[in-house]
Amino acid sequence: MEQTTLAALSAFALVSSITPGPNNMMLMASGANFGLRRTVPHALGVGVGFTLMIILVGIGLMGLFDLFPVLNIILKVVSVAYLLWLAWKIAHAGAPGDGDTPRGKPMSFFQAMAFQWVNPKAWSMALSAIALYAPDRNFAAVALVAAVFGIINLPSTSIWAVMGVSLRGWLSSPARLKAFNWTMAALLVGSLALLI
Repeated sequence: MEQTTLAALSAFALVSSITPGPNNMMLMASGANFGLRRTVPHALGVGVGFTLMIILVGIGLMGLFDLFPVLNIILKVVSVAYLLWLAWKIAHAGAPGDGDTPRGKPMSFFQAMAFQWVNPKAWSMALSAIALYAPDRNFAAVALVAAVFGIINLPSTSIWAVMGVSLRGWLSSPARLKAFNWTMAALLVGSLALLI
């Protein structure tokens, strides 16, 4: 891959990874509600899960969507339903735990990995990245796209968890916490509307 193409891929990975979307809204809410240490598995699951998704999309899954366009509709319906349920959970999250009695649980590593498969922004990013930067879908090109995203995605999405953590003190007020959680839920639903 030429240097200019690699630079363009890196810029695409950065912009698409760091901008608001379902993963970033949920990481910010998790950071605010559970703290950074308890959010790390969620952030790692996003990074690893999305990198794996790019590889699998590039080596074959993209072809299935070309062959069976109805899969796009099924994916959208499942994604909308799941994201609405997640938004409801975020909106109704309790106060951050004090360490002894945490309320609720953050998303686990494997849950975050699995979430990539119903995240419409992740699908859009993966399909676009492969179409633009590995159009022939040879494994070396797909692996390079996945590697670039793997390197850029984790720090980009983790910034959102850190922003959530920085709000924890301000969110000690139940009214502010409720407003924050409802705002995060609304932004999650809003990101879904923009993507679909």
